[in-house]
Amino acid sequence: MWLWVQSVLVPLLTLYLCGVKVLIYQLFNRSFTLPALPKQNGRVAIVTGGTRGMGFETARHLARLGMHVIIAGNERDEGLAAVRRIHEEISEGKAEFVFVDLTSLTSVRRFAQTFKVRGLPLHVLVNNAGTMLVPERQTEDGFEFHFGLNYLGHFLLTHLLLDSLSRSGRHGCCSRIVNVSSATHYAGVLNLDDLNRRTCYSSHGAYSQSKLALVLFTYYLQEQLTAGGFSVTVNAVDPGMVDTALYDNLWSLAQAMKKPVAKILFRTPAEGAATAIYAAAAQEVEEVGGCYLYNGHKTRSSDLSYSSELQANLWRRSCELVGLKEAETLCCGLTRSIEGFTSETHM
Repeated sequence: MWLWVQSVLVPLLTLYLCGVKVLIYQLFNRSFTLPALPKQNGRVAIVTGGTRGMGFETARHLARLGMHVIIAGNERDEGLAAVRRIHEEISEGKAEFVFVDLTSLTSVRRFAQTFKVRGLPLHVLVNNAGTMLVPERQTEDGFEFHFGLNYLGHFLLTHLLLDSLSRSGRHGCCSRIVNVSSATHYAGVLNLDDLNRRTCYSSHGAYSQSKLALVLFTYYLQEQLTAGGFSVTVNAVDPGMVDTALYDNLWSLAQAMKKPVAKILFRTPAEGAATAIYAAAAQEVEEVGGCYLYNGHKTRSSDLSYSSELQANLWRRSCELVGLKEAETLCCGLTRSIEGFTSETHM
């Protein structure tokens, strides 16, 4: 009984408390308004989960700025429809859809390899795709679904594309990684010995854990990039509570309660995407990394997310889980700069 209270009831109540706090904030504060952004002609961006919701709004806005945007997703029809919509609206940028299933490490590796073969630069990677409150299930590689899709797939994708990002960035014009997290990370806990949450499953706890992992990853990766002198920045963004399909897995009662509240207090997908777009393109955050951005402003994330020990241990464990070897862990220079750490990872 006590295990159920700790593992199921507490995460549920904590997550909904986070939601109430966010709604109160949104009741009394306007959504972030994007400043005028510089043109991005010639720059290339990848946006995961860009077929709908905030991902689509992010892809559309970056394309409007002149970027070549690659929408990475696992719904081909939705992806092609999203590309058509963008091309109907813009004249300077370009959009295309490329299939990737972030719940499959094989698919992630195939996507990264296909991109590299094309020889394109990569200036922006927006790790946006996610799922929330799905019933207990696993990815094809055996990982808890939230952890595998929201975090681990993006962890691997980012590492496989770091060499492209590092080659494309330069001083005064960095390449940028944007990790879309959530206020639910404040409720997150991380048990490195039970990342699949097999002891006692809670979809609320699993979702919060995956979003905390993204923040921990953001901070540790930025530390390594800075130490290596690379012109790549990485930031985590919190979109707030946004009226998207992410809430489709709520309980029936919660769904009924959510609908009228969403009309009044939730952000629109365009409003929710604003901070991610800002992190991807604004001059104000040039060469600024290792931040948690909420409603367009730098905000303190959870106390747990600043644990250097937890950041390093999660990094090490994640490398083991996705099967990264030293040669493919990071771009060559960065690998050299942390060769002591990576060799320890694979002891």
